[in-house]
Amino acid sequence: MTNIRTVAARAGVSPSTVSRAFARPEVVAEEARRRVFAAAAELGYQPNPVARSLAMGRTGNLGVIVPDIANPFFTPLIKEVQREARRRERSLFVADSDEHVRQELEVALAMARQVDGLVLASSRLPEEDIRAVAALTPVVTVSRVLDGVPAVATPSDRGIGQAVEHLLALGHRRLAYLGGPEESYVTPERHGALHDAAARGGLEVVDLGHFQPRYEPGVRAADLVLAEDVTAVLAYNDQIALGVVNRLTERGVRVPEEISVVGVDDTWIAGLTRPALTSVRVPVGRAGAVAVRMLADPAPGDGHAARESLATELIVRASTGPAPR
Repeated sequence: MTNIRTVAARAGVSPSTVSRAFARPEVVAEEARRRVFAAAAELGYQPNPVARSLAMGRTGNLGVIVPDIANPFFTPLIKEVQREARRRERSLFVADSDEHVRQELEVALAMARQVDGLVLASSRLPEEDIRAVAALTPVVTVSRVLDGVPAVATPSDRGIGQAVEHLLALGHRRLAYLGGPEESYVTPERHGALHDAAARGGLEVVDLGHFQPRYEPGVRAADLVLAEDVTAVLAYNDQIALGVVNRLTERGVRVPEEISVVGVDDTWIAGLTRPALTSVRVPVGRAGAVAVRMLADPAPGDGHAARESLATELIVRASTGPAPR
């Protein structure tokens, strides 16, 4: 069986030199390195990835934590993180926090000791907890920005601004807004983006409170919408929006003829419903790929954490139409 000693004997070097040639080739003389690699190729030797990782002080693993794996918003992010990790010959650990901050911290601290880098998607952790995790392993946040931590931002202002312009052009003047969970970093961002755009265009916004980003709260929220004199609804995410559409249909309210509905995230299910859901597209898959590249190929330090911002945009479908007269 070909092993490190066999390669060393063929190359005329010590086994430790073979080990260094694969783990830290820059510390091995060029001639010795060339003989080691030639011998390894001739003998068909491949270094053990676990041993190589230990020699380099690395695990060969990356991790990603999302609030809820069952939420279709995170599916493309996990897929792209996995694809980028595989391209770099890294294994991937995936976990979710089930929307609980304490559980997110416990999972992040446990995973940090087993990975070379960690992607925190839509993290709800307090800043000090994210910094504590980042002290153990490199961290990149997605849809969460704080000083000193690399991040991929997906600001909502552009896409939500387009949604407001779209509704105003259709004649809507009074909108119900269904906000997200209070503990989410994105909740105040989306709320602020909506109110800023509404103020510019003269659209009145009725805030109906905070809702967990799932289908069932959207069903409940629809009854609150019907108690208000509004012609359109903007929901924190697609799942809430789809719950609204279903409940309105059950109550005999036509979408969009009587009430228009807009979601945010543009998950894969948005285009499959009837009516298909108008939604603000968040490029979360691309954000996941960028996050892995930032972990695997960190930019030279200049005193500032790396940051990239990806724009959102409105995707118009059948759930929005002219305001009823």
